[in-house]
Amino acid sequence: MVRPSLNDLAAFAAVANHQSFRRAADVMGVSRSALSHTIIGLEAKLDVRLFNRTTRSVSLTQAGARLLARLDPVLQDLDHALDTLSEERGTPSGALRINANKSGARILLADVVPRFLDLYPDVELDLVSEGRLVDIVEQGFDAGVRLLEAVPKDMVSVKFAGDVRFIAVAAPFYLKGKAGLQTPDDLNAHCCIRQRLPSGKRYRWEFSKRGAEIAVDVPGNLTLDDSDLLVQAAVDGRGIAYVPEYFARSLLKSGQLVTVLDDWCPPTPGLALYCPRSRHVPSPLRAFIDLLREVDRSR
Repeated sequence: MVRPSLNDLAAFAAVANHQSFRRAADVMGVSRSALSHTIIGLEAKLDVRLFNRTTRSVSLTQAGARLLARLDPVLQDLDHALDTLSEERGTPSGALRINANKSGARILLADVVPRFLDLYPDVELDLVSEGRLVDIVEQGFDAGVRLLEAVPKDMVSVKFAGDVRFIAVAAPFYLKGKAGLQTPDDLNAHCCIRQRLPSGKRYRWEFSKRGAEIAVDVPGNLTLDDSDLLVQAAVDGRGIAYVPEYFARSLLKSGQLVTVLDDWCPPTPGLALYCPRSRHVPSPLRAFIDLLREVDRSR
């Protein structure tokens, strides 16, 4: 038997843990075809089939499952050993992958990322922005950023950037001559710019006041899936939009937008960076968390 290389074994573990050649290739930064050739070569060296493959799925054979059970702890120990060397050098290095929603990514890019890259030039930061909530472990991310209420319960979270407030906004000229809004039910007499969630469902606007909670499936003839686009459509007079205050702040200050139903839009727990519970946190992630807390304390 030809002894496989460490790269061969790492490729096997990536495909096995992600149960996908495409996702494993994305995480490793190689092409799917190159990864497939690596696995075929590994199976030839070991003279055993490690995966059952179909056009739609990848699963481990019994031999593959036994190899993964032995191999995973070894690779984790190796990562830990290399990370310890990085700590002894005093400077974190390596890759750091974070999956964030758009507002979280914008805040990190404004307040944290520039300082982090200046302090730790040996870290390669991969910040992926997307609306859908993903399994960060399955997708190969070190951490995620979402609203605190959306963080999976089995994760460790670090809250930052204060509370978040969702607000209803419109252009002054859209509201001119129209009846005022006293309760969320009054939205039914207006044109609203509706939002499509990453899941494909349309978002029901959520309001609360003194313990009363209301969710409204607002009327409207325009649906968008991006907060920046929602704000722009409101500025253009297409109707009332419901967005995180962060996206509309500058336009409220300039007077291009005004809020409605203000007393029905209280702050809620804001953003959090989260990661799996583990006795060992990679040094790049630990450095990022420490800086995130430092920046948050200085706000």
